[in-house]
Amino acid sequence: MKNTFADLLDNAITDSESFNKIWFAGDSTPPPESSYQVNFPRLELVFKGRYENLLETEQQNVDNIFLDSGNALFIPANAWNKPSWNHECSVLSLLFGKNQLGLSLVSKHENEEGFYDVIKYSVSQRTGHAIEHILSALSTLAHEKQKQPVDRYLLQALLSYCKEMIENPCDESSRRSEDIFKGICIYVQENFHRNINRNTVAMRFNISPNHLSRLFRQEGHMRFADYISWVRLERAKFMLKRYNFRLEEVAQRCGYQDSNYFCRVFKRKTGKTPTQYRSY
Repeated sequence: MKNTFADLLDNAITDSESFNKIWFAGDSTPPPESSYQVNFPRLELVFKGRYENLLETEQQNVDNIFLDSGNALFIPANAWNKPSWNHECSVLSLLFGKNQLGLSLVSKHENEEGFYDVIKYSVSQRTGHAIEHILSALSTLAHEKQKQPVDRYLLQALLSYCKEMIENPCDESSRRSEDIFKGICIYVQENFHRNINRNTVAMRFNISPNHLSRLFRQEGHMRFADYISWVRLERAKFMLKRYNFRLEEVAQRCGYQDSNYFCRVFKRKTGKTPTQYRSY
């Protein structure tokens, strides 16, 4: 699995013309329902087919765009995109979490439900290294009108750094339990708006629910349910301050089907009602 991702990145790096168009997602307009929006940057590379996305373009318009093979999409932290997966494609996603680089290769057949292949892998993120500055530069470039040729140089540098991290992981990444824990954290940060719980996440990572609970007690010093609640409430705080969504919509977008329950949890955890927090 490690070699699969290293080879994919190597192909993207060595063929300088392979990724000749880079899209940047914006964050000035409210995200549509069911879109992906997390607090870390992401990169998506289309290796085959056509990848359809709804996103905010450079002109701050919300448009449906099609990324073809050889296109890349960079999504800065708290920017959003909404893929539709209507066409046959193979897409590599790189998720730059605080402690973990998550990689996901997803392949889809047209006119078929679900994906015919999903491969995931993760390595420890390197803090205090050049990759942080590369991601910061790409995020800044997303707001500039003139992006070429700097965008391609930065993409090449980012892919080279990611390939090196995969091939030469930090020593601490050898701990399987820590790797799984960090991978689950990234998964929750991506899917907090969905109906996820201990059983569904354990099944997703091919471990038992009890093992998952032990991981969070040992590695995170908290219960798994508390971690989900923390992620959802942090996103709710962001939405309350950033957008004029109704409380019912904030609750739904953060994974709470009952807005009254959301308000009770929010008040218990923060000491303020959502309305009080928004106006504070």
